[in-house]
Amino acid sequence: MSWFRLLARLVSFITCLLLTAAVAGLLILVETVSRRSISRPPWARACFHMAARCSGFRMSQRGDIARGPVLFVSNHISWSDIPVLGGMAPLRFLSKQEVRRWPLIGWLAAQAGTLFIRRGGGTANKAREEIANSLKRGESVLVFPEGTTSAGIGVLPFHGKLLKAAVDAGVPIQPISIGYLRDGRPDPVAPFIGDDEFQSHLVRMLKRPATRVEVYFHPAVTPGQDESLASLAERLRDVVARGLKDIQSPDTRAEGALTRGPEFS
Repeated sequence: MSWFRLLARLVSFITCLLLTAAVAGLLILVETVSRRSISRPPWARACFHMAARCSGFRMSQRGDIARGPVLFVSNHISWSDIPVLGGMAPLRFLSKQEVRRWPLIGWLAAQAGTLFIRRGGGTANKAREEIANSLKRGESVLVFPEGTTSAGIGVLPFHGKLLKAAVDAGVPIQPISIGYLRDGRPDPVAPFIGDDEFQSHLVRMLKRPATRVEVYFHPAVTPGQDESLASLAERLRDVVARGLKDIQSPDTRAEGALTRGPEFS
């Protein structure tokens, strides 16, 4: 059964990538002919949502998505955070430079308006400027302040440097908690950590029965006028950590605190 599920989802996933590539190519063609730039986030949102469905995720949402421009900050568990969150709101992502080299997916990420950053080398200031410029243009951006993926049990410390982009652009910050559940417990398959490779992780995910993804959009916050970046980062991390704990709490789910969204097998 697992191999049949893998084959069906793999065909669906590859078809989704090809359709997304076709959309990206068509947008490039239209821009070339019309000599006018087309905003990518709305198109990317539709494609991300399709990718999440093709991957078999059962997604639920709690809370309201703030109207942009806004800087979204979320905990980070897996590469699949991107299609799940990108399918819920029109936004741009900040991603590590390595993703750009992934076959097809890296190109699609670039076409979706992803902002890539190299690790180390003092590139955080440049990334912050690019994020601030996007926010000033009215485009929402999502960053993962942990700087890496985690096992999905807790939330790592937040780095505060990139949060200054929201201060520079004068926009609010909306914290997000995302959690993966299987049989009512944190999903051990979903985390994409260590030296794991995308292809092997994708196969493991597609072979298993659908995992539930709970996304908690917390109320947007405005950085304090004299608040340090370290204090702001800690405050946001605490909100995200509490949200993840709520997602993983059987009592919270039993009470129906999470507003159920579309479910996909």
